[in-house]
Amino acid sequence: MRVTAAGSLPGTDFRGALTAMTEALPEVLPLPELPARGVASHLVGRALGLIDGLGFDLQPAGWRLTPHSTAEQRRARAQWRSDLDDTEELLQGFDQTLKVGVAGPWTLAACVERPMGDRLLADHGARREVAQALLEGVGWLRAELARRVPGASVLVQVDEPSLIAVTNGSIPTASGFSKHRRVDEPELVAALQPFGEGGWLHCCAPGRWLNVARRAGFAGVAVDSRLSDLDDLARWIDEARELCLGVVRTDLAVPQGVDDLVRESLRVLRAVQADLYPGLLLGTACGLAGWQQRDVMGQLDALTRAASLVEESLARG
Repeated sequence: MRVTAAGSLPGTDFRGALTAMTEALPEVLPLPELPARGVASHLVGRALGLIDGLGFDLQPAGWRLTPHSTAEQRRARAQWRSDLDDTEELLQGFDQTLKVGVAGPWTLAACVERPMGDRLLADHGARREVAQALLEGVGWLRAELARRVPGASVLVQVDEPSLIAVTNGSIPTASGFSKHRRVDEPELVAALQPFGEGGWLHCCAPGRWLNVARRAGFAGVAVDSRLSDLDDLARWIDEARELCLGVVRTDLAVPQGVDDLVRESLRVLRAVQADLYPGLLLGTACGLAGWQQRDVMGQLDALTRAASLVEESLARG
């Protein structure tokens, strides 16, 4: 059974992080995301660094759409170029799956402001424009990784931590006195569908969203094992779709032992009567950026050992 991680890690050394991840997770290698490098390396900033033709600046309330690019957005672009250069150098000969995470269109709509204030979520035209620009940026990134690491199979993971809040209508307006209107499933699907083919959708918020991933055409999903609806998981597994079951709890930043990870894995997989199949992986519930660096490699080693034991258990039936 293969293992992977969300990609977000502590520290600021991209080359060191990539080398460590290549050793720890060689089959499905997450391209490191290092938020400690600054806001341009945070989830939203990284995504905006991929966008060309639209400008964004940084305000006290967060990122805002502007007529022209700003120093912060250019810094995010430069960070991508540097990371890609290092990836090309360090992954020569790599021939497994290279997974890269990018914030999705609904998380950008929920987090980025319009020029006149409030979130993009309030403006249908603006959020469609940003989603299209993001799609073009993701296409460029996929092509760059394929060119620079030609032996790799590039997997794009669309990270949508705000998906449930957008669905439920719980994103606050700028005033804080009301909420943005909920977005119905057909519209959620329509925005995500262009990103779906061959990719994964990841959401670490509690709630039911796997049908959105299914209708949008995603090949796989990455879920938090403790927050997932078992009926939804059972149906997803019955369809033999790719599933990364996030059994490493990441919110408390406390390392978990092999036995704990095996127990959590089997709790879910036995409840949904899952058989072993190639698309089933174990992973982290979310990113590890808030962890101590000294704990990360030990946790990933424990995850790898747990996956072998879970595989043995499922094979026995």
